[in-house]
Amino acid sequence: MNISYLIGDATAPETPGKKVIVHICNDVGGWGRGFVVAISRRWPEPEKSYRAWHRGDDSQPFTLGEVQFVPVSSDITVANLIGQHDLSTRQKMPPIRYDAVRAGLRTVATLAIEQSATIHMPRIGCGLAGGRWEEIEPIILEELCARCVPVFVYDLPASKS
Repeated sequence: MNISYLIGDATAPETPGKKVIVHICNDVGGWGRGFVVAISRRWPEPEKSYRAWHRGDDSQPFTLGEVQFVPVSSDITVANLIGQHDLSTRQKMPPIRYDAVRAGLRTVATLAIEQSATIHMPRIGCGLAGGRWEEIEPIILEELCARCVPVFVYDLPASKS
């Protein structure tokens, strides 16, 4: 199975059935720039849940590689995946943590298989996290596609990017 690349909005997936929207979060509780803005515009729950998780209101550890699943409708769940350490590049090292992305996507795959869900995302980790798609794409192929989980990656139309 391969990744399906689409032009459109990852917060508005149009496939039938259950859907999981995956995005990368940081490990310091910051929310307000990048793809999370589009998520918050559409649903308040992912941000509220992430902030509560960061405060320690959730028993799940708030650490790299963890994923928080937030249902936002009867058929859509947002996956807050902690795959970014801090907010900016330090000593020439971008915030992205590829091992954390891999661990998180493994967790996402388990849920997707259990629910027969499709996965939807922008080019995760390649914006503010400073990652390279050449590094992220193989992780998606290995952790999701190799397990027969359908994956849709969205790029915004040229006029909106």
